[in-house]
Amino acid sequence: MRLAFLGTPDFAVPALAELLAQGHTIAAVYSQPPRPRGRGMETVPGPVHQFALAHDLSVRTPLSLKGVAEQAEFAALDLDAAIVVAYGLLLPKAILEAPKLGCFNLHASLLPRWRGAAPIQRAVMAGDAETGVMVMRMDEGLDTGPVLMAERVRIGRKTAGELSEELARLGADLMVRALGAMERGQVEAQPQPEGGVTYAKKIAKEEARIDWTKSAAEIDCLIRGLSPTPGAFTEAKGERLKILHAEPAAGTGAPGAVIGEDLTIACGEGALRLIRVQRAGGKAMAAEELLKGFPLPLGTVLG
Repeated sequence: MRLAFLGTPDFAVPALAELLAQGHTIAAVYSQPPRPRGRGMETVPGPVHQFALAHDLSVRTPLSLKGVAEQAEFAALDLDAAIVVAYGLLLPKAILEAPKLGCFNLHASLLPRWRGAAPIQRAVMAGDAETGVMVMRMDEGLDTGPVLMAERVRIGRKTAGELSEELARLGADLMVRALGAMERGQVEAQPQPEGGVTYAKKIAKEEARIDWTKSAAEIDCLIRGLSPTPGAFTEAKGERLKILHAEPAAGTGAPGAVIGEDLTIACGEGALRLIRVQRAGGKAMAAEELLKGFPLPLGTVLG
C-alpha cells in the first residue's frame, strides 16, 4: 500500500519500521518539528524524524495541518491510507478524507478508556489491571473512531516506560495485521462502546509530587506511572529527589518518614522501599548508592 506515516516519539518508531519491512511504500513521514532538547537545548529531530532520515524517507514537519497549502500537499501524495502513531497534532477533516481508505491510528489503551494524550501513564497511575493497543479508523473526534483490531496485556508491576516498549512492539505487529486484513476485506471496524469513557490528559507538573499521606499502593502506582519520565518526586533535606522504582514493604510511621536503613518510607497506609532514585541534576542510581553520599538517617521526613 502507498502510505503516509505520522508520528513523533520513540513509541512510533517500531510501527514505521515494521511497515517498511512488510514492503509498504512510505510516500512521506510527518513528524513534529525539531525542538530544543537536553541541557544544551540543542535543536534535535524527534525519534521518528531521525529514523526516517536514516532510511531516506521524505520528512515533513509542519506546525499545523489546518492550512490549505499543507492539505493540498497531503492530498497530492495520492495515498491508500495514512498511519498515525503518537503524532501530536489533531487531523482536520480534509486530511482525514484525503487517503482512499482513510486514516488509521494506533492507540495505546483499551478504548474508550483513556482517550487522549497520556494513556499508558494514566492506566498505570490508576492501578488498572490491564491495558492494550488498538487500531482505530480515525474520525474528527478525540480517539472516538471505530476499532479494527486490538491486543490486551497485563500491567502487573510494569513501569510506564516498560509498558510503552511492550505496547510499541505489539502495536507495530497489530497495525501490519490490520492493514493486511483490510486489504483482503477480512476486517470490519466496530464502534466503540458508549460507556466507560475516560480521558488521559497530559501529566501536569504538580501531579508528579508524591503525597506521602496516601497509601503505599497509590504512591506505587504514581511512581511506576511516571517512570522514567517525568519521574515522581519528593524533597529530601531541601533537595528534589526523583523516585523511579520502589517496592511495597512492611512498616509503619509518620507519612514520609524514613523507617528503615534500606530507605523504607512510611506512607499513609503501608510503606515503600525505594529502589532507584535520581538527585536533581544527577544520574539515576540505586538507593544504596545514594545513601553513600547523601545519608538519610532514620526519622528523616521526605517531602
